Amino acid sequence: MTRSRAQEDGTPGELTSHYYAQRASMGLIITEGTQPSDDGQGYLRSPGIYTEKHIEGWKKVTDAVHEEGGFIFIQLMHVGRVSHPDNTPHHRQPVAPSAIAPGVEMFTAKGMQEIPVPRELSEENIQTTIADFRKAAAAAIKAGADGVEIHGANGYLINQFIGENSNMVIS
Repeated sequence: MTRSRAQEDGTPGELTSHYYAQRASMGLIITEGTQPSDDGQGYLRSPGIYTEKHIEGWKKVTDAVHEEGGFIFIQLMHVGRVSHPDNTPHHRQPVAPSAIAPGVEMFTAKGMQEIPVPRELSEENIQTTIADFRKAAAAAIKAGADGVEIHGANGYLINQFIGENSNMVIS
């Protein structure tokens, strides 16, 4: 569940630490979707785990959860085509297996806007994205997470590769 409590650059802040620490007594916490790269961001103020600053922010979160006796997995989520350039740090079009827009609007700082047609990932781009997930998983462990979960459902990037409505190769 996206909380949208990160700082503008995707760094988890004190509110994030407090939020997850409050829930640590449940035993195992699986975080909100956390983007592995700039291209993986879809929503405003969603957290990342691909810069040193992100790692430092998540370290405070994992420490807070561990202090309360809990365990925490950071969920890695790349939204693929479910994004808008206004919601990403680089302001590029979203990426996807095929250049097929989802046909919905997304909340941005300027209000609701139609999600544009995404850039189709090349084979090289796919390899880069896989490497981004590896780097993000290592960063999550460096930040003190007990593990990672890769979000592969609900119409986000991994699911887009097998969706008839999002991948021309399958259609």
